[in-house]
Amino acid sequence: MATSTVTSPRTTPIYLYFGFLSLLVYFLSPEWLLDIPTSYMLKNQLHATAPQVSVFRLLIGIPLYIAFFFGFARDLWNPFGWRDRGFLFLFAPLTAAIYVWMAISPLSYNMLLIGMILAMASFRFILAAFQGLIALIGQETLMSGRLSTLSSISYQVAIIAAALISGAISVNLSRAHIFFLMAALVMSIGIFGLWKPRAIFGHAYDQPLARGTDFLGDVKRLARHRAIYPVVLINFLWWFNPGLNTPVQFFLTNRLHASDDAYSNFLGVFAISFIPTYLLYGYLCTKMPLNRLIWWSAIVAVPQMIPLIFVHSADLALILAIPMGLMGGMATAAYFDLAMRSCPPGLQGTLMMLVSAGIMLAQRGGDLLGAKLYASSPEHGFLYCVIATTIVYALILPVIPWIPKQLIATTDGEQNLAIAAAV
Repeated sequence: MATSTVTSPRTTPIYLYFGFLSLLVYFLSPEWLLDIPTSYMLKNQLHATAPQVSVFRLLIGIPLYIAFFFGFARDLWNPFGWRDRGFLFLFAPLTAAIYVWMAISPLSYNMLLIGMILAMASFRFILAAFQGLIALIGQETLMSGRLSTLSSISYQVAIIAAALISGAISVNLSRAHIFFLMAALVMSIGIFGLWKPRAIFGHAYDQPLARGTDFLGDVKRLARHRAIYPVVLINFLWWFNPGLNTPVQFFLTNRLHASDDAYSNFLGVFAISFIPTYLLYGYLCTKMPLNRLIWWSAIVAVPQMIPLIFVHSADLALILAIPMGLMGGMATAAYFDLAMRSCPPGLQGTLMMLVSAGIMLAQRGGDLLGAKLYASSPEHGFLYCVIATTIVYALILPVIPWIPKQLIATTDGEQNLAIAAAV
């Protein structure tokens, strides 16, 4: 017998804790909340050119590309003996100190570059602690699907809020006030690190799923863990989207002559439209095993970008953004659920941040390819971008059979005895 039903844990404290924490972490991530303010500082105050701003964004993303190392540090290091809470308590004030330094230092390209790289690196430890902890609790309480839904919804809400608020603070606050505000906000994560709900931290680190070995042993276990390879590849392919960012922006504003805010409006509607199917996944994951959900979600998501072919006005783009978002919600939640389930014991932070690094590389690489495809043909470049994205999404389907079958054989809340015995 492969599975058995277990008694549900106390879910309310778990939902509350991770609901608040995921909103805080995603909203305060420097790559979201400071992207618009720093780009305007470069453009308006330092008179940087478009290529210089682009290179700046590429360079400050270095900590994101090597996020695996921050996750590995999370799994091996135990600050203050508090484990994940120690990372929140230590690196929130450190990030705040970096922002204070940026507020009081003379404005220059090098200061912004160094400060943002340091802030991004410091915040990666916070993100590693959050993602490692949510994956660990998701595994231990058999709630990976529901916590994936919660985290995905929080992510969408946070990045939408960050985009709106970052634009407002860029217009209304000085450079020093922006960084002082960021320092104050990020300290809330350090205060959050003092909260220790028993439903989460009572015995979280005593269980077999939380136990690692030593440095070399963990490296060997990670390399030999067959489940990590398909999940990293699937998430990379899902976020490698040549047809969404720069091509849509240029298509709407240059080809259709829409206003500059048409692109941001499109992205806002697109992001919000993920939420209903996130919620649907949160319900279905307790009724159906992940192997069925991941196939259905992937098949539905393959044609997600095809509606863009029929866009001939900014208003129609907003309408078509709704079904596009709906088609992607379940796939996003399913792939994050798979990432949680795929984590080796004691290496939750490592795998989650490895997936995170792959996602960031996919986003930047996909956008670069999309920009080149779009520029390759004034008449058909946008169509090429949509076709390329559809092909990339279709490539996820042959990767799914590579996932270990026992890993996705159960519903959320159902114990897999084969996995438990292996652990």
